[in-house]
Amino acid sequence: MHVTDAADAPLRAALRELRCKLEIPYHFPPTAQAEAESAARAPRIPVADGAVATEHTLEDATDLPLFTIDPPGSLDLDQAMFLSRRAGGGFRVHYAIADVASFVTPGGALDAEAHHRVTTLYFPDERVPLHPYALSEGAASLLPDQDRPAVLWQLDLDPQGALTAGSVRRALVRSRAKLDYAGVQRVIDDRTAEEPLALLREIGLLREELEVARGAISLNVPEQEIVEQDGCYTLEYRAPLPAYGWNAQISLLTGMAAAELMLASGTGILRTLPTAPDGSVARLRLTARALGVDWPHHTSYAALIRTLDPGRATHAAFLQECTALLRGAGYTAFDGAPPAASDALHAAVAAPYAHATAPLRRLVDRYTSELCLAASAGEEPADWVRGALPALPREMETGTQRANQVERACVDLVEAALLRDRVGEIFEALVVEIQEKDPTRGTVHLYDPAVIGQVETAPDGPALPLGHRIQVRLAEAEPGRDPVRFTPA
Repeated sequence: MHVTDAADAPLRAALRELRCKLEIPYHFPPTAQAEAESAARAPRIPVADGAVATEHTLEDATDLPLFTIDPPGSLDLDQAMFLSRRAGGGFRVHYAIADVASFVTPGGALDAEAHHRVTTLYFPDERVPLHPYALSEGAASLLPDQDRPAVLWQLDLDPQGALTAGSVRRALVRSRAKLDYAGVQRVIDDRTAEEPLALLREIGLLREELEVARGAISLNVPEQEIVEQDGCYTLEYRAPLPAYGWNAQISLLTGMAAAELMLASGTGILRTLPTAPDGSVARLRLTARALGVDWPHHTSYAALIRTLDPGRATHAAFLQECTALLRGAGYTAFDGAPPAASDALHAAVAAPYAHATAPLRRLVDRYTSELCLAASAGEEPADWVRGALPALPREMETGTQRANQVERACVDLVEAALLRDRVGEIFEALVVEIQEKDPTRGTVHLYDPAVIGQVETAPDGPALPLGHRIQVRLAEAEPGRDPVRFTPA
């Protein structure tokens, strides 16, 4: 979600107030900042038995012509890739991940601050980083034409795109190009892309076919842009390009390979997700009705998702709502024996999966890298890694809850901004939820604009008709205060 208005506009001012209200840490403690700046000048690469090395002693893989693909203007570049064909058929994926452990000393002030923040937080107008910019947009980022320590995956695929072998090691790498999605899509579509980039489409499509065969779910959630026009805000949707999905498949491939490597070693941490409860899917069916999305009863949720067009506003809004089914996700750490197969599954991926490819923005990925490096080398994980495992799931859950709180508060604020000049107006809506203990209170989804809000009848009024279309009057929409609120009209 992005805000495009001026820095002194009311919505940006409300977002600044929101960060204060939620007590979001922006500046880093001086000791943590000093550690980051010192590490940026002289990284210390972890090696066996708790020792450290320098960049000069790393395996030199700078001959690999890696490239990054990120949104324009991004500087926190976690991943770089090089794709090639294998002799005899199939593909080889080299995937370099920023080596954050080479810049963060276990037990230091910077490490403590990372465990406090857990994730980068995204607001519509700016982001609050997990690591200081000296690292996240500087020395640890895989910026082009810079030698960087990295965790380098080598993943071999058969001609159908299935993984046949995988390994990971530390190496010194150098990205050759910083690409963006629009540029990648353009050169692939007009067939001017060189083979390493052209293979992104070929491998991505093969991996998508395998995903369908597994029964996995991919949400092509569009970007939302809040645009100010004539003093009012409107909401526009931008569908993700196919190149975004192909790039995501490389990341998913790596996360699945990381999960299998850790499961085989008996020590690791997985991203897990149980199957969505029937009630959640039933609520989504009501939302689909509210938005005019055709969902035949014989069509599964996974199959429906693949028929939607993120470029259509109603489909885009529905895809945003589908992310609710991912909110039961958690982390499962294990040491000594892998969890049962059912407890190791990520239902949306339809396979074991681990967060492994975004250590600049997510705490757990740093530990996943270390666990996979040890497993690939046939070694035991370092004590500082193993010692952090018991607390990591709880820390990540706390950080995820904070990120979800930020997201929900931002959506509430933006919805109020969209409707602030329309208090008293009547809207067509569908009742998508009612409170079990008080059926006079519930949730409605407007047909236009695609806004969700609370609705409440009089205390002695009738129960809200779940799943039915009603007219509601906007009672309150004040950005920065409560979420938008409606009463039956």
